[in-house]
Amino acid sequence: MSEQLLTFLDDQRDLVIELQKEMTARPALCPTSGGQGEKDKADYLLSWLKENNITDVEEMRAPDSRVNCGYRPTIIARIPGKSEKTLWIIGHTDVVPTGDHDLWESDPWTLRVDGDFMYGRGVEDNQQAIVSGLLVAKGLVDNNITPEYTLGLILTADEETGSKYGLEYVAKERPELFKKDDLILVPDIGDADGTMIEVAEKSILWQKISVVGKQCHGSTPNEGINSLEAAAAFILKIKKLHGIFDRTDDLFDPPISTFTPTKKEANVPNINTVPGLDVFYVDCRILPGYDLEDIRKEIKKLGDEVIQEYGVTITYEDDQANQSTSQTPADCEVVTKLDRAIKKVYNVTPQPKGVGGGTVAAHLRDEGLNVACWSKLIPNAHVPNEKSRISCNIGDAKVIATMLFDTTN
Repeated sequence: MSEQLLTFLDDQRDLVIELQKEMTARPALCPTSGGQGEKDKADYLLSWLKENNITDVEEMRAPDSRVNCGYRPTIIARIPGKSEKTLWIIGHTDVVPTGDHDLWESDPWTLRVDGDFMYGRGVEDNQQAIVSGLLVAKGLVDNNITPEYTLGLILTADEETGSKYGLEYVAKERPELFKKDDLILVPDIGDADGTMIEVAEKSILWQKISVVGKQCHGSTPNEGINSLEAAAAFILKIKKLHGIFDRTDDLFDPPISTFTPTKKEANVPNINTVPGLDVFYVDCRILPGYDLEDIRKEIKKLGDEVIQEYGVTITYEDDQANQSTSQTPADCEVVTKLDRAIKKVYNVTPQPKGVGGGTVAAHLRDEGLNVACWSKLIPNAHVPNEKSRISCNIGDAKVIATMLFDTTN
């Protein structure tokens, strides 16, 4: 039966394009990115599941007053197997903003196909995972195939901004959903040859740092306290953290903790005013074993130096903080079955790796569940001209299909 399913998947180029086209045309942007969430895309996916006779479907709605519909939808669909033991495929429907449209070679919300490549916002992150899962589900139903394990698809909201309204909500409201012996795969990270199986993540700390000085006229800077100068000095001090938290771990790439100033909010709108408030952000990805509270303390020490030097005041706020979870054992069932399936489909030798974070896997590892993250993809999430290969959408589906029939322990 598995060979029949693999043959079916080989012929699904047109369906890959159709699904990617329809999802790309429905921007699922979170409220903090100026969007209305995932409802439009989720409604399309619910209709598609119904039209394709996938009937064991439920929708979980996490309340969110920031969007017009009042909720953020997560879809859970199942195809029964011979066993209730479930292979869960978890993808996310939300996407990030396009950034500068001038950097795109085509409309980011209109799918462009060029040979094996598809272009558009979301085609890789994370519509490739969704498509691969849907292809397998349709193949099972259309061909009346019962796999060894139940296939479970979770199409979750809010992955890009922390999963509070997505998988975190699902895990809290439905703690019975995942069983200890279930197989959980998150196809949301990978490399171009399909060899990286992610089994560990760094801690994440996103800090908002507000530097307050005293605004004045640009011609009399001595009458004020220039918050931009102080913020700039603080930003240059951030690199000192690399010398403080200097442990290395070759499981990860890069094998170090990283501390990176990123976003900078606008201050004054005119040139001839000395700003009194500057706000910037630091993205910290910290190796397991370091406590986030120790990171906060060291950042504050740097800030105290700036306060002493410039006479400003500084406040700190966590935009996101996720302490790293336990590592998924490289010899656990989901990793070994995934390893065998990758070898069979792609003829490569996978390796367990750690990443900078974060995926929804962290929320399940917090619950003591073993989760593997993997996909064969072009690592180009969040960039202009985001692309995905049709062959990888199908190939990843074949990996999922192979795992569904692997009864080897």
